[in-house]
Formats: sequence, C-alpha cells, structure tokens
Amino acid sequence: MSLTTKNQSPHQKAKRLSPRQKMINLMYVVLMAMLALNVSSDVLNGFSLVDEGLNRSKENTNIQNQAIYSALDEAMKQNPEKTKEWYDKATQVRNLSDSLYQFAEQLKWEIVREADGEDGDIHNISGKENLEAATHVMLAPGIGKGGKLRDAIDSYRVAVVKMINDEKERKIIADNLSTEVPAKGKLLGKNWQEYMFENTPVAASVTLLTKLQNDVRHAEGEILHQLVANIDIKDVRVNEINAYVIPTAQTVVRGGKFSAQIIMAAVDTTSRPDIYIGNTLLKTQNGRYETICNSTGDFNLTGYLVMHNGNGETIRREFSQPYTVVEPTATVSATMMNMLYAGYQNPISVSVPGIPSGKINLSMTGGSLTKKGDGSYIAVPTTVGSDVTFTVTAENEGRMQEMGQFKYHVRKLPDPIPFISYSDAKGSPARYKGGAPLGKAVLLGAKGLSAAIDDGLLDISFRVTSFQTTFFDNMGNAVPEVSKSSDFTERQRGMFRQLSRGKRFYITQVHAVGPDGIERTLPTAMEVIVN
Repeated sequence: MSLTTKNQSPHQKAKRLSPRQKMINLMYVVLMAMLALNVSSDVLNGFSLVDEGLNRSKENTNIQNQAIYSALDEAMKQNPEKTKEWYDKATQVRNLSDSLYQFAEQLKWEIVREADGEDGDIHNISGKENLEAATHVMLAPGIGKGGKLRDAIDSYRVAVVKMINDEKERKIIADNLSTEVPAKGKLLGKNWQEYMFENTPVAASVTLLTKLQNDVRHAEGEILHQLVANIDIKDVRVNEINAYVIPTAQTVVRGGKFSAQIIMAAVDTTSRPDIYIGNTLLKTQNGRYETICNSTGDFNLTGYLVMHNGNGETIRREFSQPYTVVEPTATVSATMMNMLYAGYQNPISVSVPGIPSGKINLSMTGGSLTKKGDGSYIAVPTTVGSDVTFTVTAENEGRMQEMGQFKYHVRKLPDPIPFISYSDAKGSPARYKGGAPLGKAVLLGAKGLSAAIDDGLLDISFRVTSFQTTFFDNMGNAVPEVSKSSDFTERQRGMFRQLSRGKRFYITQVHAVGPDGIERTLPTAMEVIVN
C-alpha cells in the first residue's frame, strides 16, 4: 500500500495521511514484523535436510581422513626416520581439528538442550523454531560462547592455512573458515557471533555448526593429503635378495598352458641369473617358463637360481611355486556392478579359460539379453527383487558343453545425485554437486539441474522433472521457488543475480525419472555457495 502521492514532497504527503490511514500503516508494519518472526515448518525441515546432508559429507570425509592417519601410523612403524617429520605435523593437525570440531559439537548440544530441556537430542530436535536458545548460549552477557567460538575459528584458520601450499585451496579453506561480518551485518553494527546466532532458530544454528564441522574435516583432509604427498607411504625397503616365480595364473584348465616369470629381486639386467628347473638348466633369455598341462591336480614348480656378485661369489636362491590344473569352468561377471538393475541396460561379460570368446554362448531367464560382441552382452532384467539365471555354454573340442549357471539378484536403481552442468576453465564438461564455491557467472550460464548416478562405477543419467530452490532474504526468511522442469526459471535466475559473493541457497525436492521409468524424489539437499 502506497503511503505517499506522486509529485509531492515527503513532508506534504505525510500531512495528507488521515488518522485511519496512519493506523493501517502501523498495523502493516507490525504484521510484517510478526511474519518475519514466524519461521515455517517447511523451512525448518529444510534446515534439517541440509544438516543431514552435511553430516553425511562430514562422516565420509572423516572416514577418508582416518584412512590416511592409519597409513601414516603404519609408515611410522616401518620407517620412523623417514616419516616422523610428517607424522608429527599430522598429529598437530588432528589435535587442532578435533578441538574445534568437539567445541562445535558441544555448542550444538547446549543450544538444543536450552530449547528442549536436559533431555534434548540434536538428532531429534523438538523446538526447531526456538529463537531464544542460540541467542542465550552464544550471546548471553558474561557467559555467551559466541566470542570464544569466533576466536577458536580464527586461531584454527591461521594455523591450518599456513600448512597448505596450493594457493587456490588455501583461499577456499580461508573463505570457508572466515569470521568476517558481511556488509549488511556491519551496517547493523553486529559482530560475527551476533550476525550468525542472534534470533536464529535452533534448526538453523545446529546446521551452521554442522557446516563448520564439515569445513574443519575438509581442511584437515586437504592438509593430510599434502603431508602424505611428501612421503611415499607405499615405499618398501629392499634388504635381501630372493627368488620369485610370477605365474600368469595359478589355476590352469586341462589342455591349457601354464606360464610363469621366474626372476630374482633386484637383479642386474646386464647379468641375468641361471635358472634351473629341478636340476636342468632353463634355456631362456627372459626368464619365462612354459609347459603344457594335460592332467588335472596340484603341482609344484621348483628349482633354483644362480648368479655371481661383484666379488665373484656365487649366490644361489631356491624357489617353489604351487599351481593347480582344473577342469574347464566359466565365470559371468557384471561389468560395472555386483548386482543387476531392473529396467537398466546392464553390461555383462562372459569368458571360459582356454576357450575363445567367439565359441562361448550365454542365455538368460527373467529378462532380455542382447549380444554386443565377443563375450559382451547387455542384460535387461524385468522384475525387482527376483533372481535371473545365466547359462554358459561353449564349444570345446568340437562339441557344445555347459560350463555353468549363475544367479544374480535384481534390484531397483539407486537414487541419483543432483548437479549443475557447466564447462571448466579448459572447456571440458564438469559437474557441480554443491558444498564448494561456484562462480556466479558459471551459475548464470547454467541451463538448469541434472541428475545422475555417478559413483565411479555407474554413470547413469536421470531426467529431472522438477525441483525447488530456497533463498534467504535480508531478514532470514526463506524464499522458495519451484521449477516444473529441469531448467532454472526466470524468477530463479533473477534471484541468482541478486546474490553477493559468499551467499548460498539450497536446492531440494528434486524429482527425477531414470531409465527404469520410475519417478523418485531425491532425499538430499544441494548447497550452492556463490563465489
């Protein structure tokens, strides 16, 4: 509702307002204030979804970090002289990271218990909308811990940034752990802790602290990877000379060929050892031994190697290598996965040791099977939860022989991961999956949202049918916007243009359809940070 009339000074316009109009305006202002304080359950649930996603990411990063710590522990046991310098730095990083991480965890529990009582649980928050709990725990005069948290973050950031050599990664971590108050916070005269936690709902406060924990584990992981790069974790010290037999395979099909490489460790290529099988000298230039296997059973390749050192002394090393000759068998394996997925074209490969792939046939129950080449097939199961059976037959010595049957369980395709497609600095296709800064120009240049199962083994595209973006205005209110397709709407793009550096929004309620024709709602939320 307009309070003034065009082409009049503000003083003149104010004079024209009736008492009734002034009262209406005052009620409007009060209503806006009340709406600003009313945080919807959808927004609070959105914070919970974001918190769950951050917790998963945090735990995955922690697992990777613990694997590196274990590798460093093992390297320290094997070669302390070589490892100690980097091991000590890793221990320092662990102590610093755990300290800040645990402090953030403690604050999450205090805020939730301030809202829900002594039985409060950060994993099951009742008073998500409570605006007083975080303010009391973090900002209460004399006992508020917001300033202590800010100092701890600053101290941690200064310490860890010094340990990172890569300039870009150093800047990312420094930005993630920044306690600088944004411009609008400065205009309000707020410090960092006030800007972050004053009148902030419990759900949002817990999510902010979980993000801090996630940033700490990320920084810890980057430093650990750098420390490991300075030492060779897999380095093995050679301190003795032994004979080794390296067979092509320890199990051979009857009628097939046993092949093995016989070497001496650290052998000089200009002075190869003499190889004896039993007591017979093996006449070979490269140490390869081959024999035809006509009988099934267990066998043992034994012998010794003889060579001379620089002093002319003779060095002899015995060797023994067992191997087994078996009847012909077949194997069927899913090329990309351990299970088959209903409605999806599962690549299948089949082979029989000792038999050319062109003489092998494969059949299937419970679905369709298409041959793509020698030993390669596409299997499409029809029913989720049921087993399919593959039968392998092969032409062996002029006759068809069944080589075995194999059962695979059929399951539904897993949920895909949403991402924003863009081109990197080299023009190569790239996928932004959230959590890290994304250039504003890149965001504005993106067409919309995509989804795929992309876990290193599978790369299966899904069609996004709708999604929701959630922004937060200057008063902390959630501003949702829904797209009924995979493309960003004009309203969403308009909101992108208004985002300043360091601002973020969330993409939730992603609906996608996979090659199996099943429409699903993705459970995860994607956090987009504008760079």
